[in-house]
Amino acid sequence: MTLTIDLYDETEELSKSDVQLVLDVLEHARQVMKMEGECELSLSFVDNERIQEINAQYRDKDQPTDVISFALEEMGDDEIDIIDEDGPRVLGDIIVSVQKASEQAESYGHSFQRELGFLVVHGLLHLLGYDHMTEADEKEMFGLQEDILTSFGLTRFE
Repeated sequence: MTLTIDLYDETEELSKSDVQLVLDVLEHARQVMKMEGECELSLSFVDNERIQEINAQYRDKDQPTDVISFALEEMGDDEIDIIDEDGPRVLGDIIVSVQKASEQAESYGHSFQRELGFLVVHGLLHLLGYDHMTEADEKEMFGLQEDILTSFGLTRFE
Protein backbone atom coordinates (compact mmCIF):
# COMPACT_ATOMS: atom_id res chain seq x y z
CA MET A 1 0.00 0.00 0.00
CA THR A 2 2.69 2.44 -0.98
CA LEU A 3 3.21 4.86 -3.82
CA THR A 4 6.81 5.24 -4.92
CA ILE A 5 7.52 8.42 -6.86
CA ASP A 6 10.70 9.01 -8.84
CA LEU A 7 10.76 12.81 -8.88
CA TYR A 8 12.95 14.88 -11.19
CA ASP A 9 13.01 18.69 -11.13
CA GLU A 10 14.84 19.63 -14.32
CA THR A 11 14.09 23.31 -13.64
CA GLU A 12 15.58 23.35 -10.12
CA GLU A 13 12.90 25.97 -9.37
CA LEU A 14 10.77 24.02 -6.90
CA SER A 15 11.35 24.63 -3.21
CA LYS A 16 11.62 21.75 -0.74
CA SER A 17 8.13 22.64 0.49
CA ASP A 18 6.77 22.51 -3.10
CA VAL A 19 8.27 19.06 -3.56
CA GLN A 20 6.88 17.87 -0.21
CA LEU A 21 3.45 19.24 -1.09
CA VAL A 22 3.46 17.31 -4.37
CA LEU A 23 4.47 14.09 -2.62
CA ASP A 24 1.84 14.60 0.09
CA VAL A 25 -0.99 15.42 -2.33
CA LEU A 26 -0.19 12.34 -4.44
CA GLU A 27 -0.18 10.16 -1.32
CA HIS A 28 -3.53 11.68 -0.33
CA ALA A 29 -4.87 10.97 -3.83
CA ARG A 30 -3.68 7.35 -3.51
CA GLN A 31 -5.67 6.99 -0.31
CA VAL A 32 -8.79 8.69 -1.70
CA MET A 33 -8.62 6.51 -4.84
CA LYS A 34 -8.10 3.40 -2.67
CA MET A 35 -5.11 2.34 -4.76
CA GLU A 36 -4.06 -1.09 -3.50
CA GLY A 37 -0.62 -2.66 -3.40
CA GLU A 38 2.71 -1.23 -4.46
CA CYS A 39 2.52 1.45 -7.16
CA GLU A 40 5.23 3.45 -8.89
CA LEU A 41 5.30 6.48 -11.14
CA SER A 42 7.78 9.03 -12.34
CA LEU A 43 7.14 12.74 -12.04
CA SER A 44 9.22 15.28 -13.94
CA PHE A 45 9.13 19.05 -13.70
CA VAL A 46 10.31 20.82 -16.85
CA ASP A 47 10.19 24.22 -18.52
CA ASN A 48 7.88 25.28 -21.35
CA GLU A 49 10.52 24.59 -24.01
CA ARG A 50 10.95 20.97 -22.92
CA ILE A 51 7.23 20.22 -22.54
CA GLN A 52 6.64 21.75 -25.99
CA GLU A 53 9.20 19.32 -27.46
CA ILE A 54 7.44 16.39 -25.78
CA ASN A 55 4.00 17.65 -26.82
CA ALA A 56 5.15 18.00 -30.44
CA GLN A 57 6.84 14.60 -30.51
CA TYR A 58 4.11 12.52 -28.88
CA ARG A 59 0.91 14.50 -29.44
CA ASP A 60 1.65 16.41 -32.68
CA LYS A 61 0.91 19.68 -30.87
CA ASP A 62 3.82 22.08 -31.25
CA GLN A 63 3.06 24.26 -28.25
CA PRO A 64 3.73 24.18 -24.53
CA THR A 65 1.11 22.59 -22.29
CA ASP A 66 0.75 22.28 -18.53
CA VAL A 67 0.86 18.53 -17.95
CA ILE A 68 1.36 15.38 -20.03
CA SER A 69 0.85 11.83 -18.78
CA PHE A 70 2.09 8.59 -20.28
CA ALA A 71 0.12 5.70 -18.82
CA LEU A 72 2.01 2.42 -18.96
CA GLU A 73 -1.13 0.40 -18.34
CA GLU A 74 -2.80 1.91 -21.40
CA MET A 75 -2.40 -0.45 -24.35
CA GLY A 76 -1.65 0.69 -27.87
CA ASP A 77 -2.93 -1.23 -30.88
CA ASP A 78 0.32 -3.11 -31.48
CA GLU A 79 1.43 -3.62 -27.87
CA ILE A 80 1.61 -6.80 -25.85
CA ASP A 81 0.25 -6.87 -22.30
CA ILE A 82 3.14 -7.50 -19.91
CA ILE A 83 2.23 -7.77 -16.25
CA ASP A 84 4.66 -8.66 -13.50
CA GLU A 85 2.39 -10.22 -10.87
CA ASP A 86 5.18 -10.10 -8.27
CA GLY A 87 6.36 -6.55 -8.91
CA PRO A 88 4.82 -3.17 -8.21
CA ARG A 89 2.15 -1.66 -10.42
CA VAL A 90 4.07 0.79 -12.63
CA LEU A 91 1.58 3.52 -13.55
CA GLY A 92 3.67 5.64 -15.92
CA ASP A 93 5.06 9.15 -16.23
CA ILE A 94 3.72 12.60 -15.40
CA ILE A 95 5.48 15.65 -16.84
CA VAL A 96 4.58 19.12 -15.56
CA SER A 97 5.68 22.51 -16.88
CA VAL A 98 6.65 24.64 -13.88
CA GLN A 99 6.45 27.77 -16.06
CA LYS A 100 2.93 26.91 -17.22
CA ALA A 101 1.86 26.12 -13.64
CA SER A 102 3.08 29.54 -12.53
CA GLU A 103 1.40 31.32 -15.46
CA GLN A 104 -1.90 29.53 -14.87
CA ALA A 105 -1.87 30.14 -11.10
CA GLU A 106 -1.52 33.85 -11.76
CA SER A 107 -4.17 33.78 -14.49
CA TYR A 108 -6.68 31.85 -12.32
CA GLY A 109 -5.96 33.91 -9.21
CA HIS A 110 -4.87 31.11 -6.93
CA SER A 111 -1.58 29.93 -5.47
CA PHE A 112 1.22 28.23 -7.36
CA GLN A 113 0.88 25.34 -4.87
CA ARG A 114 -2.80 24.89 -5.75
CA GLU A 115 -1.96 24.78 -9.46
CA LEU A 116 0.92 22.37 -8.87
CA GLY A 117 -1.38 20.10 -6.84
CA PHE A 118 -4.07 20.29 -9.50
CA LEU A 119 -1.67 19.34 -12.29
CA VAL A 120 -0.09 16.36 -10.52
CA VAL A 121 -3.51 15.01 -9.48
CA HIS A 122 -4.76 15.55 -13.04
CA GLY A 123 -1.75 13.60 -14.33
CA LEU A 124 -2.29 10.80 -11.80
CA LEU A 125 -5.94 10.40 -12.78
CA HIS A 126 -4.89 10.08 -16.43
CA LEU A 127 -2.45 7.33 -15.39
CA LEU A 128 -5.36 5.58 -13.66
CA GLY A 129 -7.43 5.63 -16.85
CA TYR A 130 -9.56 8.76 -16.38
CA ASP A 131 -10.02 11.12 -19.29
CA HIS A 132 -12.00 14.19 -20.29
CA MET A 133 -12.82 13.52 -23.92
CA THR A 134 -16.60 13.55 -23.34
CA GLU A 135 -18.64 15.90 -21.17
CA ALA A 136 -19.58 13.06 -18.81
CA ASP A 137 -15.96 11.89 -18.47
CA GLU A 138 -14.82 15.46 -17.89
CA LYS A 139 -17.42 15.99 -15.17
CA GLU A 140 -16.34 12.77 -13.43
CA MET A 141 -12.60 13.46 -13.68
CA PHE A 142 -12.73 17.12 -12.70
CA GLY A 143 -15.15 16.36 -9.86
CA LEU A 144 -12.78 13.72 -8.52
CA GLN A 145 -9.82 16.11 -8.85
CA GLU A 146 -11.70 18.78 -6.92
CA ASP A 147 -12.69 16.28 -4.19
CA ILE A 148 -9.06 15.18 -3.77
CA LEU A 149 -7.67 18.73 -3.69
CA THR A 150 -10.36 20.10 -1.38
CA SER A 151 -10.09 17.22 1.09
CA PHE A 152 -6.32 17.76 1.08
CA GLY A 153 -6.82 21.47 1.77
CA LEU A 154 -5.82 22.94 -1.59
CA THR A 155 -8.87 25.03 -2.37
CA ARG A 156 -9.13 27.22 -5.43
CA PHE A 157 -8.99 30.51 -3.64
CA GLU A 158 -6.98 30.02 -0.48
